[in-house]
Amino acid sequence: MEKKRRITVSSGKAKGRRLQNLVCEEFIKKHPKLREGDIRPALMGESGTDIKMSPLAKDEIIFDIECKNQEKLNIWSALNQAEENTEENRISLLVFRRNHSKNYAVIEFDKLMELLYKSDSINKLEDKKDLDEKL
Repeated sequence: MEKKRRITVSSGKAKGRRLQNLVCEEFIKKHPKLREGDIRPALMGESGTDIKMSPLAKDEIIFDIECKNQEKLNIWSALNQAEENTEENRISLLVFRRNHSKNYAVIEFDKLMELLYKSDSINKLEDKKDLDEKL
């Protein structure tokens, strides 16, 4: 029977940093006002969320982000950590993956509904403005 190889601590930390870097890069791509220093991965041992944001980034992004790149994830523990590190009036977001998988994101269902409602309302308002401009 073949033994499973255990990942070293340094390899595990590097694996986590790769996901943090990816999350930062993606948010910077989607928010043209942000620059590289506005959103960055936390340093190892730094308390709080895994993604650190400047005041400008916090104005642009409503999430406090926790990242997990693990083969066996205890989802409840990860969600608890994300929620504990979330500041008041912000939404906790857990981004996770494992080797050879897609990236996933989890937020509280009620918060998702709020975001979808706001998004739908904004889209309807923009559609009405577009229609008014065409008339």
